[in-house]
Amino acid sequence: MLEKIDLKIVAKKNAVVPAYKTEGSAGADVCALLDSPIVLKKGDRALIPTGLSFEIPSGYEIQVRPRSGLALKNGVTVLNSPGTIDSDYRGELKIILANFGQDDFTVNSGDRIAQIVISTVTTANFISVNSISETLRGAGGFGSTGV
Repeated sequence: MLEKIDLKIVAKKNAVVPAYKTEGSAGADVCALLDSPIVLKKGDRALIPTGLSFEIPSGYEIQVRPRSGLALKNGVTVLNSPGTIDSDYRGELKIILANFGQDDFTVNSGDRIAQIVISTVTTANFISVNSISETLRGAGGFGSTGV
């Protein structure tokens, strides 16, 4: 059974409230809210407003992720993916889009540009020690286990 929480949203005029497109969707689509279209030239990036602000309950975050169709068909992705929106942030959600495609890409108001996933948050008590336990892998990383 899916857990559902209430998430308060302030939406500017003409902003699109996020929506799940299918019953099993983990991510809700987020749309651009623009005064005029933005052309993302290939290799360019831009901060795209959504017109949405959230009141995220303590113990949760919003993760901003790319839309797979935009990435595959156009090479357009969310640059800092997944982006984290913390529970104490109250400003407008803006999405950093990057165009890694072959062609310029136009973003219009109302276009679905990203998706958001609501996730629980676990925080840590960071404890300074002189050593940590050993494992077979050790400090190996960045391809150390092969291709």
